[in-house]
Amino acid sequence: MTDSSLRLESTYANLPGIFYTRLSPVPVSKPKVVIFNQKLAEEMGLDLTHFNGQQKAGLLAGNLIPEGCTPFAQAYAGHQFGNFTMLGDGRAIILGEHLSSSGKRFDLQYKGSGRTPYSRGGDGRAALGPMLREYIISEAMHSLGIPTTRSLAVVSTGETVYREDELPGAILNRIASSHIRVGTFQFAALHQEKTISQSLLDYTIDRHFPESKDHENKALALLDQVMKLQADLITHWMRVGFIHGVMNTDNMALCGETIDYGPCAFMDSFDPSTVFSSIDHQRRYAYANQPVMAHWNLARLAESLLPLIHENRETAIELAEDSLKAFEELYKSKWLAMMGNKLGLTKIEDQDEELITELLDLMHEYSADYTNTFLDLGQKELPAEEFYISEDFSNWHNRWVERLQQEGGDSFALMHSVNPTVIPRNHKVEEALQAAERDYLPPFHHLLEAVTNPYESGEYLKPYQTPPNPKEKVLQTFCGT
Repeated sequence: MTDSSLRLESTYANLPGIFYTRLSPVPVSKPKVVIFNQKLAEEMGLDLTHFNGQQKAGLLAGNLIPEGCTPFAQAYAGHQFGNFTMLGDGRAIILGEHLSSSGKRFDLQYKGSGRTPYSRGGDGRAALGPMLREYIISEAMHSLGIPTTRSLAVVSTGETVYREDELPGAILNRIASSHIRVGTFQFAALHQEKTISQSLLDYTIDRHFPESKDHENKALALLDQVMKLQADLITHWMRVGFIHGVMNTDNMALCGETIDYGPCAFMDSFDPSTVFSSIDHQRRYAYANQPVMAHWNLARLAESLLPLIHENRETAIELAEDSLKAFEELYKSKWLAMMGNKLGLTKIEDQDEELITELLDLMHEYSADYTNTFLDLGQKELPAEEFYISEDFSNWHNRWVERLQQEGGDSFALMHSVNPTVIPRNHKVEEALQAAERDYLPPFHHLLEAVTNPYESGEYLKPYQTPPNPKEKVLQTFCGT
């Protein structure tokens, strides 16, 4: 099968063969397109209009492989909840790298495409609900202005996936700038052959950080670049109350995109200890811990790079530690600037950190809704709710208003640009997914429309702005493996 709009390469396959295994997706019985991201396809320069419905479904399910493609599953390692293990794409296969008309390179990946050598006893398949979850959350994140992998399509397979229950199977087409992870470098370092790690380093710099190509210490330059990207990314997560849920080193992409939407969720009532993953009993990846865990993951990347940083291990450790020390201050400055913007402040003054933390403490005490609080502060009048009429809040509010008077620009316009009016609230996501599993898609499409217009106002958005009542609260989410 040929397709002129698919401009596929496999530069990753030029790396040593230990990094991947060539294989094709396992065909499915009755592929059917559940949703296709036409806007993303156009952005990528993908034109599938000359395919009929059956051919399109076959292509997106992996039943039809374009001529010249050599699909592969990636090998990597990683720390999962602090425990190191050998991993790899246990239910995913990369078709290739598509070059857009602008020359930008994207991985095209099938997720849920069947067993691979890295499946570790798993069935290699995915259920419809989790794949639609990734589709809607990743597209919401993109619309929020957060670096992320994207979702091109979800295809039902016509087959049953067995988890706690019998579930309809599906495959997600994931788009990423690359799937190179911290865990990929950990995997390379395990082989204790400098040439293997060097090849991965050179490839990653060529693909993502060409400005570091001539740096006298390319490994340190890579670490510094990744650190900046992760500081930006985590700051974005904190801005919108997003909790990734499974920040293992294999789930940190070096390109700085959010990757692997498993037990992720958005926080309703503000609580720094919020966690949704059903297996995160120690709250390792709670909302407030995300910057700390990003720093921890970066330290694991630095460990993997030590032989490339300097031939003397002690010198390499010193250089890596010096670089890593910058993360805490880098993140804090970005976080303060972000939180300042959420409150209409363009420049952070000495007293502003106290103003910010006081508000967050009050929100925690009163279980105030994270998204709606900042949305309400951007309005002319506050709702007559317990939180806003409390003496504690009134005292804070008076100080904030005084502080705003020192700002020269339009503070409310700034607030509206960074504070979303709508997020994918967990109860609405679950409601849409449950309906989709019954083959009823209108709730999914309505939610998708709302969360991909997150800074707009309108009556149609109001059902998606209301926090859940006690019976609607979703306390746990699952990755679907």
